[in-house]
Amino acid sequence: MENEPLIVKVADNVASVRINRPLKKNAITFAMWQALAETFETLSADPSVRAITLSGTGADFSAGADIAEFDTLRAGDNARSYESANSAAFAAVRGARVPVIAALQGVCFGGGFGLAAAADLRIAATDALFAVPAAKLGLAYPQDDMHDIVAALGSQMARYLTFTGDRVDAGTAFRMGFLLEVVAPDELEPRVAKLAAAIAANAPLSVRASKLAIQAELSGNAVDAELAREAGDLTFASADYAEGRAAFQARRKPEFIGR
Repeated sequence: MENEPLIVKVADNVASVRINRPLKKNAITFAMWQALAETFETLSADPSVRAITLSGTGADFSAGADIAEFDTLRAGDNARSYESANSAAFAAVRGARVPVIAALQGVCFGGGFGLAAAADLRIAATDALFAVPAAKLGLAYPQDDMHDIVAALGSQMARYLTFTGDRVDAGTAFRMGFLLEVVAPDELEPRVAKLAAAIAANAPLSVRASKLAIQAELSGNAVDAELAREAGDLTFASADYAEGRAAFQARRKPEFIGR
C-alpha cells in the first residue's frame, strides 16, 4: 500500500486519502485523477464513513497535475479527456456525501489547489504555499473547478490568483478566507484528525443536510435546493433526532447511528 499513488484508510468512521508521490511533490498523473474520482465515490457510498481527510505524503500537499504528461495527454485532441478527468475528481471531492477536510502543507499549486478548493474545510501548515499558475502555462481551468475557487476565495481574489499566477503564503491565504486555520507543521495532522473525529461524532443525517443546504445556497440551483429540503426532512423522524433529544435530557453523550 505504501507504494500506491493513493493511500486510503478507514478507521473510527473517518476515511483518509493521501496523495503518495512525495519525490514528485505529489504531482498528479492522469491515472491518479481517475483514481481520486473513483476513491471518493467509493468512500461516499460507504455508510460507515462520516468524514474524509485529504492530504499529501511528505513535505507537500500537491504540485498539481504532472506536467511531464502535458505534451502527450494534455494537448490537442487529448486535452478534453484530460480536463474531464480533472473535473470528475473535483466533482467527487465536492460532491462527497460527507465533509471533506484538506490538510495542506508545502506546495498546493494548480490542480492541487483545485482539489483543496473542492473540499469543505481547509487547514494549512505555516509552510504552505498556494498558486493557480494556469496563466503561466497558457492553460484554462474547467468552469466547475473555477466555481470552487470562487466559492472558496471570493471573485476578486480568484481573479487575482488566476490572472497573475502569483504565489501566496498560508497567512495570506487565511486572510483571503481560503483557510479555516493555520497551524505549525507538526500540529497539522493531529488538528485535522481531531476535527474529523468531531464531525464523525455528530449526527450524520444532520451534517449531510447542512452540507447540501450550504451547497444549494452557493449554487442557487433549484435541484440542489430540493435535495437539501429532502435531506432536512429526513432528520425530523430519524432515530438520531430522538437520540439527540434523549441524550440532551439525560445529560449524556449521544450515540448516533446515521438513521
